[in-house]
Amino acid sequence: MSETEVVDGLVRGSDGVVRCWWADGDELYRRYHDEEWGVPIGDDRTLFELLCLEGFQAGLSWITILRKRDALRRAFARFDPEVVASFGPADVERLMADASIIRNRAKVEATVGNARAALRLPPGELGRVVWGSEPRAADRPATMDAAAVRSLVSTSESNAVSSALKALGFRFVGPTTVYAFMQSAGVVNDHVEGCPRRPACQAARAVFPAPGQVR
Repeated sequence: MSETEVVDGLVRGSDGVVRCWWADGDELYRRYHDEEWGVPIGDDRTLFELLCLEGFQAGLSWITILRKRDALRRAFARFDPEVVASFGPADVERLMADASIIRNRAKVEATVGNARAALRLPPGELGRVVWGSEPRAADRPATMDAAAVRSLVSTSESNAVSSALKALGFRFVGPTTVYAFMQSAGVVNDHVEGCPRRPACQAARAVFPAPGQVR
């Protein structure tokens, strides 16, 4: 492969590393792909932050979220549900005046509402809801190539998680947003075949104690 040639969903970057095709071209994307995407996450606090970020991403590119992630963390108290749940109308207006974040009123208000929904859950429940719909290997594509990944916009499992979250009072958690969330949180491993991160994430999942699952 040349520096930019894509083969079966893979690209070799200028740093010589082979990655999924979407992860090249920006250093933030590369680091996210190499260090975070697809690594299993189980703790409620991290899952809550990721769910909020995926909600902010709706209608935008993920690179926009990565570029604004530090500002969003600062604005939303590092996504501490107890702090964010206490935000009132004045806080919403303050956030809407903050040019460093994504100033979408519906998304800002949803983040506050989602923090309140998260606080109503018993410890560990968000993880149990998310990981309770982890798909079986038999229900996944036999070959995870670029075409398979592109076809997985939403699934029966992401629909189930979306419905469960909505019933708990969460917003901006449609099936497509939730599927992207499941990819990021490692509930599914959508690194394409041949990407070095695919077996790495498989190995991480093999030893990961998924919330609510009996091993």
